[in-house]
Amino acid sequence: MNAMMWNDQTPIFRQLKEKVVELIMDGEVSEGEAVPSVRQVAADYQINPLTVSKAYQELVDDQILEKKRGLGMFVTQGAKDKLFEDEKKQFLEVEWPKIMIRIQRLGLSVQELTKQAVAADGENS
Repeated sequence: MNAMMWNDQTPIFRQLKEKVVELIMDGEVSEGEAVPSVRQVAADYQINPLTVSKAYQELVDDQILEKKRGLGMFVTQGAKDKLFEDEKKQFLEVEWPKIMIRIQRLGLSVQELTKQAVAADGENS
């Protein structure tokens, strides 16, 4: 994991959890691969080991990580697919309705949005 800038608005354990999720979704940490130890993460980011443990425990509870006694924490098989499904659901059920309200409030047309999406896609190619 690389350097982190902590946001004062969100508990550090949640930010750390989100970072691990991002690493898995982006393919930087693969299924079956070990994640850094609690002690290593705590030392690297100069945070309390209990904070790291709490983030990892939530990922275990979510079945994204699994504990292997004496070996450490590992990304579970199927974790990436589960995370993508969870993210899609979150986007469609929570974020998209807010976006739609804003689109309607601004009076944006499908054509305007499509034009903007095509332009943005061209910039990212």
